[in-house]
Amino acid sequence: MKYLHTMVRVNDIDESLDFYCNKLGLEEIRRTDSEQGRFTLVFLAAPGDSEAQIELTYNWDGDALGEGSRNFGHLAYAVDDIYATCQQLRDGGVTINRPPRDGRMAFVRSPDNISIEILQADAAKEPEEPWTSMENVGEW
Repeated sequence: MKYLHTMVRVNDIDESLDFYCNKLGLEEIRRTDSEQGRFTLVFLAAPGDSEAQIELTYNWDGDALGEGSRNFGHLAYAVDDIYATCQQLRDGGVTINRPPRDGRMAFVRSPDNISIEILQADAAKEPEEPWTSMENVGEW
């Protein structure tokens, strides 16, 4: 058995691609547009790690996605510098719901409220400002 991907439904494919690719840093691996099924599938992965993919499913006629559910859990990515990654996300207008106060873990949400965990690869970084003083925002 081999892990293939995790699928999440999205309301706006362009907004979602902006978040996952331009802000989070994933790369588009492949895309399928189905005129008959009226949907688009976009497969994304972290640079250099095409084995662990996320499938964005966009139904052209819309979906009632609600608030996104903590029951789903979350997607998780390890990064080389959690502070730089969180700053890049912040600069892109992304709310850091759980700041990396401990130098190890942060959470953000996609435009469709999918919870994304960002973990410091290897050992935690030394706590530093402004992250140490930041409060949690909303749910993560």
